[in-house]
Amino acid sequence: MTLSRRTLVGAAAALPLLPRTAGAQARPRIVILGGGFGGASAARFARDHFPDLDITLIERSRRFTTCPYGNLVLAGRKRIDDITFGYERLAARGVRVVHAEAAAVDAEGRAVRLADGSRIPYDRLIMSPGIDLRWGAIEGYDQAASARMPHGWIPSLQPITVLAEQLRAMRQGGVFVMAIPDNPFRCPPGPYERISMVADYLKRHNPRAKILALDAKNGFSKQPLFQDAWAELYPGMIEWRGASSDGRVTRVDVANMTVETEFGEKVRGDVINVIPPQYAAAIARNAGLAADSGWCPIKPESFESARVPNIHVIGDASIAVPMPKSGFAASSHAKQAIAAAAAQLSGRPVPEAVYFNTCYSHVGEDYGISIVGVFRAQGGRLIEVEGSGGISPRNAALPEGRRAEHRRLEALYADGWYESITREMFALS
Repeated sequence: MTLSRRTLVGAAAALPLLPRTAGAQARPRIVILGGGFGGASAARFARDHFPDLDITLIERSRRFTTCPYGNLVLAGRKRIDDITFGYERLAARGVRVVHAEAAAVDAEGRAVRLADGSRIPYDRLIMSPGIDLRWGAIEGYDQAASARMPHGWIPSLQPITVLAEQLRAMRQGGVFVMAIPDNPFRCPPGPYERISMVADYLKRHNPRAKILALDAKNGFSKQPLFQDAWAELYPGMIEWRGASSDGRVTRVDVANMTVETEFGEKVRGDVINVIPPQYAAAIARNAGLAADSGWCPIKPESFESARVPNIHVIGDASIAVPMPKSGFAASSHAKQAIAAAAAQLSGRPVPEAVYFNTCYSHVGEDYGISIVGVFRAQGGRLIEVEGSGGISPRNAALPEGRRAEHRRLEALYADGWYESITREMFALS
């Protein structure tokens, strides 16, 4: 790896503060919609670095369960409580936290309308709404079907414990089937970490079981690293089939617990995990922020919407290629969006945009892999800085006897990253 695994937020301390105003009523109002990796990071960063801003965070849930580390709950290596956090510390630091359902954005009137009809006005809105699942994109797969064939992809919609309970109840020697979508979707390595953590559980509790992963793509993030690990840790247990090998699932039959592939093969599973195609959450689409793709185009220098002024769209809902849709990326978007909004409100130039991403994956006990990237805004688009990133070395590239230690350290770095970013988001330190 060419970069340190430590969280990179160094430029924050150098950002100028807004000039003080005559009274609290005159303070510029930043409203943040959504309290996940993007929204919570934005609220903490704004409160710490821009004390003259009025900061409101709108989040319907009082507790937030992270998608990262949810796969470790499947493996039985984490509890759901270990990855669930509250907003009390953010509120104690001076963020106004409103636990309510946001019904709509009035871009012309610069206000968020809540489900009870009340309105929260803003000068700048930071949208971190997350994703929705495209129900019906796979024939037969709707919200009702997800009770029998869980997705476990949006914790507020369906906790990962639903899938975990089915995994634990699976018959000995049974088949765990996954349907994986085409790009783009939240957390590109997530399905493959999930395969790994399901295999980790089955190796210990149901060693004759099999995993069949049906993928709508012909390749995936960190593929050689995952497949090295599967061969080493779970020989004979995992079969992955890409699109060219008839891996695209087009239909499900919940009653018979089968999925049907593009060329008509019917596959039965004892447990079936369907991760459907996705798009930006409805509140963003309904506000006119999304393109025909369902995702929200942005200006890379500030993450301000390319379609609606005074609104910044961060995190999974945004179109930020080549950056992946990840928690670390959302946190990085958040800091630049807040700094840009603060600058725009005070008539200053937007700070130079530099974004970071580190994505760790657990593939077994004491076995981690990762990928890192640094990105800049240049010429109206995001580019990855040449030579800035890196990926874990493959098994063959590691000296004999060093492999296990290298993978163990990567798993420790992953744990350190997770603790660091959640402590930052939820003001635990």
